[in-house]
Amino acid sequence: MPDATTRFFEDLNRRGYEPLLVKTSGTIRFDLREGPRTSHWTVAIDRGRLRVSHEDQEADTVIGISPALFEELAAGRSHGIAAILRGDMTVSGDPRLVVQVERLFPGPPTSQGPRRHVQREAR
Repeated sequence: MPDATTRFFEDLNRRGYEPLLVKTSGTIRFDLREGPRTSHWTVAIDRGRLRVSHEDQEADTVIGISPALFEELAAGRSHGIAAILRGDMTVSGDPRLVVQVERLFPGPPTSQGPRRHVQREAR
């Protein structure tokens, strides 16, 4: 069974289009660092069209994060902007892209907001 990180990226790739990002274009790479090992996930966004790869390639924005924290984000148990403010996540490049991509992550499991509602309908 895939972990929350793999499910998150596979779901984005399968989706192919995200209306919340219709005004967004750029690439964002997530560098999941654990000791000397780094795993890369790159998301290319072209006016809402999504393409995900598991490659280390150039990106407009690069986020450095631990695999454990990314699991928390992908499961909706942590918030990306809060992690940046705490210093648990690093960002280089265009920070506006981070704010836009934050919309792709689920809200807390107990939330009743629109993101949680949409996720329940999709299941």
